[in-house]
Amino acid sequence: MSKPSEAAASLPPQAKRALAKLGEDLKIARERRGESLRSWATRAHVSVPTLQRMEAGDPTVGMGVYATVLWLLGRAPSLAQLADPQADIQALSLDIERSSRTRRRP
Repeated sequence: MSKPSEAAASLPPQAKRALAKLGEDLKIARERRGESLRSWATRAHVSVPTLQRMEAGDPTVGMGVYATVLWLLGRAPSLAQLADPQADIQALSLDIERSSRTRRRP
């Protein structure tokens, strides 16, 4: 078994909670569709243990697994919106701040 990455080991608590909620939400979506772990894992091209780890919010599960499961749910487009620059309020605020500093100079 491979050694866990430093990134996974040092995951901020807020990110851990978000992954746990995402995993639980994906589990609920699977169950609401009447899909077993085995059938869902087969459709996602992963093992049952990997699917179980994803549903538990394990940070070592690859992004591709999440993307595939979101696709199975018809939610893949939502993944593409997660880091949309137009929704990045912090970066937009910095742009405005930089712009206003530039305009103040004679």
